[in-house]
Amino acid sequence: MVLSGPTAVGKTRVAIALAPLLGAEIVCADSRTVYRHMDIGTAKPSPEDRRAVPHHLLDVVDPDEVLTLAQYQRLADRAIAEIRARGHLPLLVGGTGLYIRAVVDRIAIPRVPPNWELRTQLEEEERREGPGALHRRLQAVDPLAASRIHPRNLRRIIRALEVYAATGTPISAFQDQVRGGRWTPPPAGTALLLALTLDRARLYRRIDQRIDAQLSSGLVEEVRALLRAGYSPRLPALQALGYKEIVPYLEGRTTLPEAVALLRRNTRRYAKRQITWLRADPRYRWVDVDDLPPEEVAALLRRIITDEECGAPASHPLAGTT
Repeated sequence: MVLSGPTAVGKTRVAIALAPLLGAEIVCADSRTVYRHMDIGTAKPSPEDRRAVPHHLLDVVDPDEVLTLAQYQRLADRAIAEIRARGHLPLLVGGTGLYIRAVVDRIAIPRVPPNWELRTQLEEEERREGPGALHRRLQAVDPLAASRIHPRNLRRIIRALEVYAATGTPISAFQDQVRGGRWTPPPAGTALLLALTLDRARLYRRIDQRIDAQLSSGLVEEVRALLRAGYSPRLPALQALGYKEIVPYLEGRTTLPEAVALLRRNTRRYAKRQITWLRADPRYRWVDVDDLPPEEVAALLRRIITDEECGAPASHPLAGTT
């Protein structure tokens, strides 16, 4: 089964309370917690949480490494198979909708690893021919992707060209499967998908409280340590929420209050995008957590699961009886 929802809604605490009730192990579906050395800014489960309930797909790669969606899908498939072999229920938990859909819907993903030589060549071409050169090239081979990617978003443009060079297929053909363009959800009877929700004002208060807690726990020091370790602020990992806002402060380009205000704004916008993504999938059953403690939310979910008998045949890797 799947447990999702916007950032700061309480997924981690609820999942940790729910897992023992189901005999479950948690498979993380978060594109930021896959990175090592990035704990505070990603709100990663604590060592105590991980001892209480087995967690999978945390700390998979270093910040200067790339984990593709295809790689995540393979790792998740392996973890789910191992969990089921132990007689436990896989509980896919996180707010990265693309990760969840890759696992639940068995999407065929082009397995294109980073081609560093090609990336260097493309970056050099952009420098040599001027801004917009690569975007024009992308327009020629994949106009749909070009219309979706800002001409200055060089990282995404290069990735789209990289996929096309390796497969001969436009990256937009894959994106339409996972973004809802021509994607049609499979029929009912697969995994049970649950999403936690909260009214907007309460969610924003929780976001603010989490950010305050992260700052008190050493978020600035965590980002500083990553930079001192030699990780470039231009890496995709350090462009993640909670890191990209702090870097300008550490570089002396803004004040800490300005960085924190930007982090609060960006986190709220991210939560809104997550909700929009999840609402587009009619299979999700939404559960309002109100101000209930995690244990009470977990008990409520347990009753829902019992009533629906997990909503899936045992043949689905995320399905199971409880």
